[in-house]
Amino acid sequence: MPYPHMLAPLDLGHVTLPNRVLMGSMHTGLEERGDWGRVATYYAERAAGGAGLIVTGGMAPNPEGGVFPGAAGLYVDADIANHRQVTEAVHAAGGRIAMQILHAGRYAYGPDCVAPSALKSPIAPFTPRALDEEGIEKQIADMVTAAERARAAGYDGVEIMGSEGYFINQFLCAATNHRTDRWGGHYANRMRLPVEIMRRTRAALGRDFLIIYRISLIDLVPGGQSFDEVTRLAHAMEEAGASILNTGIGWHEARVPTIATSVPRAGWAWVTRKLMGKVGVPLITSNRINTPEVAEELLAGGAADMVSMARPFLADPEFVAKAASGRAAEIAPCIACNQACLDHTFQGKISSCLVNPRAGFETELNYLPTDAPRKIAVVGAGPAGLMAALVADRRGHDVTLFEADSRIGGQLNMARVIPGKEEFHGLVGWFEGEVARSNIAVQLDTRATPEALGRFDAVIIATGVAPRDPQIPGQDAPHVLRYTDVLRGGAPVGARGVVVGAGGIGFDVSEYLVHDGDSATEDLALWQREWGVADPDQAPGGLAEGGPRPAPPARAVTLVQRSRGKPGKKLGKTTGWIHRASLAARGVKMLGGMEYRRITPDGLVIFRDGQEETLPADTIVLCTGQEPERGLANALSQTGCEVHIIGGADVAAELDAKRAIDQGARLAAAL
Repeated sequence: MPYPHMLAPLDLGHVTLPNRVLMGSMHTGLEERGDWGRVATYYAERAAGGAGLIVTGGMAPNPEGGVFPGAAGLYVDADIANHRQVTEAVHAAGGRIAMQILHAGRYAYGPDCVAPSALKSPIAPFTPRALDEEGIEKQIADMVTAAERARAAGYDGVEIMGSEGYFINQFLCAATNHRTDRWGGHYANRMRLPVEIMRRTRAALGRDFLIIYRISLIDLVPGGQSFDEVTRLAHAMEEAGASILNTGIGWHEARVPTIATSVPRAGWAWVTRKLMGKVGVPLITSNRINTPEVAEELLAGGAADMVSMARPFLADPEFVAKAASGRAAEIAPCIACNQACLDHTFQGKISSCLVNPRAGFETELNYLPTDAPRKIAVVGAGPAGLMAALVADRRGHDVTLFEADSRIGGQLNMARVIPGKEEFHGLVGWFEGEVARSNIAVQLDTRATPEALGRFDAVIIATGVAPRDPQIPGQDAPHVLRYTDVLRGGAPVGARGVVVGAGGIGFDVSEYLVHDGDSATEDLALWQREWGVADPDQAPGGLAEGGPRPAPPARAVTLVQRSRGKPGKKLGKTTGWIHRASLAARGVKMLGGMEYRRITPDGLVIFRDGQEETLPADTIVLCTGQEPERGLANALSQTGCEVHIIGGADVAAELDAKRAIDQGARLAAAL
């Protein structure tokens, strides 16, 4: 059997899980839209795909505990019927599902938020009301009642969210709990809340109901828990009735990345391993586990009893089924980009997936067999063209894919050379494998012409983008390069670099230029030094004394933009701060509000604050945007051919693989 540890059953006494893979909690945004049939379909697909146990997105136990006003929850009996649609669909698909009970505390985006103390979070706009004794009792009772309603709705269990800086976690840490009564002060008092919630929940639900406690093993904030305190809490939760302990890593306000693509794979499993053998209930490890091989290695090596994967089930609902049937190479990879999942969550959109646009849209985006096969030409083997070709082929069309380069991947081949974006190697590899397994006729090193395309019923133009000409006087000098020269051509860059343009590409190029040697994403110890992560046995909260210690930059880099304001402001909502912090730690100067006057042998002459100055540079790299590459599309429009334009050739807004792949999938699904 492939992956014998990952696929081994887990006996929990009253129930045996079929494997050791938990689909971790993710907010979807579907529940708030009230279409519970759509919610049910979303979870049922993942149950059918083999997840051993599913945990829902966080459900509020009362209005004040919701992450935002109107957030989904289970705090009135009328909600039970909605949730029952989900549990029945999951059970019909052969799966099991637990509901996460999440109280946001001071993280709630609403004026009625409550917390142990009236201390405002740095990531939320409202100062919470400090609860009195009666208020605390109400919160406990509401959580227990939510668990009882979950059982009535048919859930197999609940997960009590005690990590990531939410309500329960706020009681546990002295930095956010300034109380002097029996709920604050020394640790025995601060941990009273989670223990009482667990004890009362178990008493209310009996022994034959699964109760997971999500325990924060490393807070990554000043004033966080020591590991002795965490271990003490783990023992107390086991004694109070927890069936399983699930690993939580870091608070949302922490200045250390925990799940972004630049975090090493399984980069936090060492924290779970520290707790192994110290409690009698199973332990689940989590964060940046995205392949069966990584999961198997962790379980075989004794890092945990079970692994939690959340976003990988967005990328591929059939993750476990494919692994079990010897088709692991076919698993669509989660690249931890956050672009369509967490970024969407914080923008109030449906959480989906860059790699799999169907995620969250299972009832409307389906790749059904066509009853009228057509000859389809796809021009351009970047992300848009690849997805269009694969979906069209899957539906039964006769597809030919033209690519001017000697390999597929398009702009993805530039992303994969950026330190911290090594996951893009896997994405390109997956596309290569899918194309090889398809019936698509691939013509590499071939520039499609209108004449060659005349024999097709429809042509999909996915020719991507070309770098925009910034028209800076002197830009034709030999020490001036385009970003494509650097990332695709490997052109050498001098010791002092100026990067012109601070969009996503400008940040990527700057990251590329300041690195030399091994990427920290491939070296956990190096990554921990760069971000100041320490063993919580030695440093409470897991923050190293002295803070981050990044490697010296390979070059002196200045990153400039024309627009005023902070460079990188338009980067991903949940990852932009990581990119800015990474460059700042390596001494990159980031300047906004620059007028580019001219380029000289000495550097870039800019105008600001009423005067000219020269930013010295041995090499200047132009990252000044892109223009759609539409020459072929314009030529075809004169022939009467059916033409569809997608990806960068349609809209050259940065290098947006999320939009490109979504466009390709939706177009091919409709052909």
